[in-house]
Amino acid sequence: MGVQRASVDRLLEQPSGRGLVAIPLALIVVITVVDIRSPADIHLGPFLVVAPALTASFAGPWLTAAIGVLAVAAQVFIAVLHGGLVTANHISQIAALIALSALVVFVCYVRERRGRQLSRARSVAETAQRVLLRPPPRRIGPLRVAWLYLAAEDETQIGGDLFAIARTAHPGTRVIIGDVRGKGMAAIGEASLVLGAFREGAHRYATLPELTAALEESFCLNVEDVADIEHDPGEHFITCLVLDIPDHDSQAQMINCGHCPPLLVHDHQVTVLHSRYPAPPLGMCTLPAASPASTRADPFPFETGDILLLYTDGVIEARSPSGAFYPLAERVASFSTSSPDALLHHIHDDLLAHVGEVPADDAALLAIERTASHQLHGPHLE
Repeated sequence: MGVQRASVDRLLEQPSGRGLVAIPLALIVVITVVDIRSPADIHLGPFLVVAPALTASFAGPWLTAAIGVLAVAAQVFIAVLHGGLVTANHISQIAALIALSALVVFVCYVRERRGRQLSRARSVAETAQRVLLRPPPRRIGPLRVAWLYLAAEDETQIGGDLFAIARTAHPGTRVIIGDVRGKGMAAIGEASLVLGAFREGAHRYATLPELTAALEESFCLNVEDVADIEHDPGEHFITCLVLDIPDHDSQAQMINCGHCPPLLVHDHQVTVLHSRYPAPPLGMCTLPAASPASTRADPFPFETGDILLLYTDGVIEARSPSGAFYPLAERVASFSTSSPDALLHHIHDDLLAHVGEVPADDAALLAIERTASHQLHGPHLE
């Protein structure tokens, strides 16, 4: 009872709850007074059920039950003054009010329990996001970084899209962005496999082809341990883009494994960086294994002040109500931006306006700007 009382007290202590609870209390008083003053053949008591029903819209089950008890007490009081409790009409009214109030309290309890379950699901999703898809630092080496993730499933904050950034010893920064076939919680296991292999190999392998080959090997060896084979027996693969950005060289490299080509913003001009040496997605285990000899990296210029925009297909495949795809390159060219954060802010608002709701597929974006390297010395994280 102490816990139950405390719950009611906490609800009443909240400004919104204290103000709103006056409405069902006033209804009970008004209905009771009007019923008592009305002729004996007019019965307004059944309307008392409105009080607990209204309370359930803004309060928990205990406060709703308390209002229900007051409503039943008011019905009993009306019955005493209008012929006594022994009349069949009053007995049926009281019984009906008790039953309806109990039903309202039960529905309120189920709703609150569902709310707690959703809250726990969000907490688990947030924890998984912090552990698996750790937010990259806002500054790493000479780079400024911003990111955006839109999960397709309502109760998750993470799905089948992935990205990560790691420092290397040469010195430089390596980046991965990818998209697991499928979406939502079922794809998290495969995303975690690739992210773990990337974080382990980013500083270990000297070249980008060696790192990509290691990712392929790790995925093929372990995918059956993490993939949802029972409910999704089809092929399991991940499209990804792997980049190597040296600190003191304006020439960066990338290997595109079946992923969306990145956009390079240079002097307000947007260039789509198509790969001259495309590689198959990770997980094509029936094909000959990727090796440094068979995989080539694409070089591209990445100068001070440039912004590199990486994204997953959930962005460019987002459709408007009329069915038009989101024209990312055209929209980016139209934005006047001075930082990665500002660019992603514009894209976020514009994308949601284009779709009219949350995109139907997971969508991730990573914006990276090169700043003057002489301002920083050695690895630097923020």
